[in-house]
Order: sequence, then structure tokens, then C-alpha cells
Amino acid sequence: MSANNNYDVIIVGCGSVGNPTAYQLAEAGLKVLVIDKRASAGQGENKTAIGGIRATHSDPGKISTCLFSIEVFSTWEEKYGFDIGWKPGGYCFPVYESATEKTLKDLIPYQKKLDMKIDWVGPEKVAELIPGINREGLLGGTYSPEDGQVSSILAPVAFQRQAEKHGADYHFNEAVTGYLREGSRITGVKTDKANYNADWVVLATGSDAAEHGNLLGLEIPVTPDSHEAGISAPIEHFLDPLVVDLRSGPEGKTTNFYFGQNKEGQIIFCYTPKELFIGTDRESLSEFLPILSGRLVSLLPRLKNLLVRRIWRGCYPMTPDGVPIIDFAPGLDGLILAVGMCGQGLMLGPGVGKNITSMITEGCSCLSSEAQHCFRYERDLFESKTETLK
Repeated sequence: MSANNNYDVIIVGCGSVGNPTAYQLAEAGLKVLVIDKRASAGQGENKTAIGGIRATHSDPGKISTCLFSIEVFSTWEEKYGFDIGWKPGGYCFPVYESATEKTLKDLIPYQKKLDMKIDWVGPEKVAELIPGINREGLLGGTYSPEDGQVSSILAPVAFQRQAEKHGADYHFNEAVTGYLREGSRITGVKTDKANYNADWVVLATGSDAAEHGNLLGLEIPVTPDSHEAGISAPIEHFLDPLVVDLRSGPEGKTTNFYFGQNKEGQIIFCYTPKELFIGTDRESLSEFLPILSGRLVSLLPRLKNLLVRRIWRGCYPMTPDGVPIIDFAPGLDGLILAVGMCGQGLMLGPGVGKNITSMITEGCSCLSSEAQHCFRYERDLFESKTETLK
């Protein structure tokens, strides 16, 4: 085998996690290979994300990870000179129901303990943050000003450029077909083109993580379900935060919906269906736009004449408890799992990359023991507490 086929780290998957992990490992001086079956970076679930970046979670692992991601995204252009579409403005969760108010208020002390900047604000402040919001029954909401939005199209290009600047290799249109091993140690990968050796392999695939688990002889409890999103024509800027409405939809088919106005002025939106669409079907549904538009206009009537340009579907690679698996693989030395991002890979990616870099270079997570405990592979995913803001 050629010396060119030997690496310090091989990353399987060049999406919202594998790509930012590559640039951080390469910056740390490691020889990195990224392999993806698609034609370029971020062409799986990454490009279907609507771009929200928040540390507003109830899970300590997600909060800590996303705080670092926000640091990376918000300073990227200043640090590297490449515009990734970062738009500050925070996240606002407007509240109309007392039970939701209690849930969110109860989380705030814990979120602040983990260094999040977040507060409960009254209805007047919510109306200031979201001009034109329906005031009837509005109780207030939470506001986290350091959250923001980023372009899911520009960010992958930026990460790849920085990784390649530090010597990382990218192999596209190349599918991993197996894993090399010596006893219980994973020593590399087999693809449809060649074999590659490495001290470490990072599994950072999205919806097909369970299929790679089959190749490894390891059960990876990740099941994809498909979600639909859309984007409007640009309009004059009026909305700073990304908005999350936790009410159940009156049509009984949605649990929450969320939207924001991106740097280009377009309104970008998505909702979570009450009955999940398990699988990888990406065909748009005729019910999506009527349901979404009804919810959007009921919350923000000023958008009743909004022109929608495009809709699409993408997959959430879900774990049973809504929390990713980021851990050394049990019984398989040399393998790190970074899977099951539950539709939040874009916002988690840079923070996951920092953690994996620490796991490889320092032998341990850079997170607190409490935060890393949430991400372990061997937790009981079916009985652990489901993340409230997943």
C-alpha cells in the first residue's frame, strides 16, 4: 500500500459534522482524509438545513457544544475572511400557553449555569423582537441574543477550504464499503476505489449511520425521518431573531414550527410533524405549504402575501432520546462515533469537531463530565429523559 494511503484520521462523511471536524483536526497538525459518496461537501442533510444556530437547549451536552459552534460561526469571517452568511439576532420562543411558560422558565437557571445568555422577556419585548406578532394571548417568551443563523450552503465550502489549507485530503464520489481491522481495532476503511489505513476512524455519516453500523458489527440506533422546509423571495429586512413557536398546530398535524429571515432577506421556515415520516423519502407533500402558511400567518399576519420560492425535504437522523452519540465506539478501538444529530448537525458540527479533536489528541472529551455523559453510546436511549427542546 502506498504511503499516500496512510493517515492519522479518516472521517467517513463530509457533512455538517465531518467537514468542520476535518478542519479542526487538520489545524491541529493531523493528516486527515475525508471520504464521501457524494460529489462535494455538505450535499446530504447539511444543505437541507434552514441555518438556525442555537445553544438554546435543555441538554448540557448540546448547550456546551453549541456554545463553541456559535463562537466559530460568529467569528469566522473576521478570522478567515470568508463570508458564511452569519446573521446575529438570537432566538426567540414566543409563548401563549402557561404550561409552556413554566417549562421554559424552569430551564433558564440551568441554561444560565452553563454560560448561556438567555432571559424571559415580557410581551412588549417579544413584540419588539418580532414586529407584527399576534398579541392576543401572548404571555412573553425567552430570548437568547447570542444565537443566530448561518448559510448551510456557504459554511461547508468554508470548512473544506480551511481543512485543505492545512493539508486535509477530500475524496468525493467514493463510497465506504467496509472497515479494516486487526482484532478489535479498526485500522482503516475499504471503499469502492481503494483501501486506506489510519490510527483513527471517525464515523460522521447522517441518515445511513445504521448501515455503517452493520458493516462494523455494531448496532447504531439512528433512524431517519424526513422533514420539509421552504424559503421565500427576499423582502425588506424586519426580523432579527429566528422564531420558534411551540404551540400545537390547530390542524393537529404539527407540534412546533420555526422560521427566520436570513442575511439575504428571505424568510426560511420548517415545521415538525406530529406523526413523523420515518425513512428517507424526499418527495414534497401537498399538505406542507397550506399547513405551514396557516401557522405562519396566525402568528405573524403581516406575512400573508409572502411569495414562497421553493420547498424541499431533508432527513433528521434521530436517536430514540433526541440526543446525538459522540463517543469512543465500545469494543472497537480506533473508532469514534459522531452520529444521530437529530436534525441539528449544522449547529452542533463545529462543537462536535472540537470535542473529537480533543478525544484524539488528548485522549478524552473537552466537555464537562456531565455534558459528555449525555453523548455516551452505552446510555439507555429508550429510557433516558428526552431532550425538551430537541
